Amino acid sequence: MPLDPQVESLLAALAEQGAPAPETLTVEQNREVARTVARLAGAPEPVAAVHDAAAPGPGGDIPLRVYVPEGSGPSGVLVYYHGGGWTIGDLDTHDAVCRVLANRAGVVVVAVDYRLAPEHRFPAAVDDAVAALAWVHAHAAEYGGDPGRLAVGGDSAGGNLAAVVAQHARDHGGPALRFQLLVYPAVDAADASPSMTEHGAGPLLSRAWIEWFMGHYLSSPDDVRDPRMSPALTADLSGLPPTLVITAENDPLRDQGAAYAERLAAAGVKAEHRPSPGMIHGFLQLGGVVDEARAALDEAGAALRAALA
Repeated sequence: MPLDPQVESLLAALAEQGAPAPETLTVEQNREVARTVARLAGAPEPVAAVHDAAAPGPGGDIPLRVYVPEGSGPSGVLVYYHGGGWTIGDLDTHDAVCRVLANRAGVVVVAVDYRLAPEHRFPAAVDDAVAALAWVHAHAAEYGGDPGRLAVGGDSAGGNLAAVVAQHARDHGGPALRFQLLVYPAVDAADASPSMTEHGAGPLLSRAWIEWFMGHYLSSPDDVRDPRMSPALTADLSGLPPTLVITAENDPLRDQGAAYAERLAAAGVKAEHRPSPGMIHGFLQLGGVVDEARAALDEAGAALRAALA
């Protein structure tokens, strides 16, 4: 499966720098790499306003960053969970992505800085993700948002949390969601699909790095069968909100994302799968150097705008 030329050039440049394999790095070293890679998203787009906030959570206050788009409002609201294997990533690593989504969709975006492993293992991130959505539902109007027009979204581990939160909201009386945006989501921790073998050595995300993340996040080997870890294992997917699943062609998680979209559709959910040819895991954050990243963000923004109109 050929790589997009822009991605290939980027990977070649990274290889020339002689960076060690990420699974050989410490947690803090990987967090620093994530902060460095975030610069490839390009210059942050201006939005009408940015506010810092905090939601009460089971482990203390959960930092949030609220992005308000131009317009008179009230507007729909996207609660966004960043990727990073539940171990790395933060509000800053996904700042540019959240700004673009706020502008393209014309919605308030609330980014969630949930607790990370290994300091806080599963299900701490899930608990924070659920608590943050409840807070946004209660306080959205304070930022020009309409609590009746809510969506959740995220990339990679954040896509996992968005999918889990959507199931939790369905099963626990809300809040009602109009949409979920799942970008190369990690929805099956026991995945043995062909893409896990085809792209087990990467590029970028490898099975070895996936195992590194799991080793830091999971509290027990049995957690892989828990639907809060593997939402694709939930038997009944009916009643979930309309969904856009974006996958990358050269990604170990490609097949599980596509299969989740297919199962949602089979359960009667309006679900669209957008494959991204030539792309790699994490490409959404490469908008400063990869055209397809900007195209995917444009399409995600348009889907959110339509769903939350």
